[in-house]
Amino acid sequence: MSIFPYIYYMISSFHITEDERHIAIYAGMVTSAFTFAEFSAGVFWGRLSDRIGRKPVLISGLAGTGLSMLVFGFARNLPVALLARALGGLLNGNIGVLQTTVAELITVKEHQPRAYSIMPFIWCLGSIIGPALGGALAEPCRSYPSIFRPGTIFDRFPYLLPNLICTVILACGVTIGILFLEETHEEKKYRRDIGLEIGEWITKIVRRASRRPIDGFSKASEANLYEGRSLLEEDEQPPGYRSTEGSPRPPVSRVPLFESKRQAASSTLRIPRKRPSLSDALSKQVVLIIIGYGILAYHTITFDQLMPVMLSTPESIEPPSMPFKFTGGFALSSKAIGIIFSFQGLYSMLAQLFLFPIVVRRFGNLKVFQLVALGYPFLYFSVPYLVLLQGHSRMLGLALCLLVKVTMGVLAYPANAILLTNSAPSMLVLGTVNGIAASIASLSRALGPTVSGMIHSAGLRIGYSGLAWWTGGLVCIVGAIESLWMSEVPGRLDQVDQTDEEAGRCVTSSLVDAAATASEESVLPSITKCQDASMIANVGLAVASMEPPDKPAEGLSSEPSMMSLGRR
Repeated sequence: MSIFPYIYYMISSFHITEDERHIAIYAGMVTSAFTFAEFSAGVFWGRLSDRIGRKPVLISGLAGTGLSMLVFGFARNLPVALLARALGGLLNGNIGVLQTTVAELITVKEHQPRAYSIMPFIWCLGSIIGPALGGALAEPCRSYPSIFRPGTIFDRFPYLLPNLICTVILACGVTIGILFLEETHEEKKYRRDIGLEIGEWITKIVRRASRRPIDGFSKASEANLYEGRSLLEEDEQPPGYRSTEGSPRPPVSRVPLFESKRQAASSTLRIPRKRPSLSDALSKQVVLIIIGYGILAYHTITFDQLMPVMLSTPESIEPPSMPFKFTGGFALSSKAIGIIFSFQGLYSMLAQLFLFPIVVRRFGNLKVFQLVALGYPFLYFSVPYLVLLQGHSRMLGLALCLLVKVTMGVLAYPANAILLTNSAPSMLVLGTVNGIAASIASLSRALGPTVSGMIHSAGLRIGYSGLAWWTGGLVCIVGAIESLWMSEVPGRLDQVDQTDEEAGRCVTSSLVDAAATASEESVLPSITKCQDASMIANVGLAVASMEPPDKPAEGLSSEPSMMSLGRR
């Protein structure tokens, strides 16, 4: 989004046309190159994340975006600019993978609305900061001649600076991702991550430095603090070593708690799960939700493209011929339009954080999405008539329509994402499902401005300025009807309680007897009867919490055996 403020002037600097009306066409080609390329590569990145994990794909997407922005900043002609934008779309498949990562981080269904509101909130924040950054840093030799002298690299490449700053920000994101981002893939999260280990080592050094004694803090006080820390961490000892007497205890580990948990998880006994095929992943409900997502992306990008045009179009001097034949706009300045959209973005951020979780908890994801889909046609059919209002009622009507539009978008997009996540047959193919959805949405966003622009131009020629809006309303009707076929199927988070009950039934009397004798040879065959990994973990915890036997089984030492069994 940082290229939007200066893309018109950048295309003009290429000197490929003298007709200013054609500059908008080439600018549209540059902006659409990204979405078309993203459409072609979205499924690939989604399937790749199912195979190699989410973290490598997310980091490579950030790196690819940084590379494309550098190339775009050095572009001196249209082909290079198109290549750079297409490269960014091909190398960045993060939208679908990010949604998959968020889904895998959530373990409680009640947390879904709050979690799925964070990513749109960050998107809104970026949509405000990005254009402001691009507009402020483009052509720095003209805007800040005292700092950027003529004849420097920023004079030869006037649009390099905003892209260079964005690349530095992306490089910071890549570094943070390598060091601190944990893998969320159900199978790949147990493998060793050297980058994460380095990040934990850095964190340990920083924490140790922050705990050094300061002025007036004696070594005796530090020793007392360490002793208190040891007592507080006594509960973290293995069950077999806990005691209320003064018996010797093993030294307290200084390893961070999250590292110990990951090591324990990596040693948990896991049974491989069969990956569903692509045909199984694309169930009827998944396909319906993806189609609904594509329709939503198409008409919302159409709204975003038509609204600035209507706000900047001069007022019509011809009298309207009701009910459909009229032209004209609001004749607002670019400064006024910018202020309007700034308030729109601010409200969108607040509504995303506070309104969406409340509404979804009250009505549910499916009802929210269906109600919003049914309300969109009324919005699109009514917006063109705002130009017929007079005085303060015109601006009041505009504010009301924008408020409704933003509220609908805030509710529809996260609700659709949650429905898609819960409808996926397995977390092992969720990356592929989200990749397909992201590809369809990218195609819709690429076609929406082009198709609506052509319809709007045709409508102006025949005197119907609302033609593109009403066509978008017809698309909304199709989306509303399609949403009525959707149903909310139970997701993985709805089956947690049922899984726990099944795990309890798996613990038979033979398993309890085997645990009491701490014989791994008798425990493991009983454990393998429970096919679900969460059941095995529960069984391991139950065994580990038992008191060690007075007499260990023959050939086994009691406490190490119980510890190893607990880890399994």
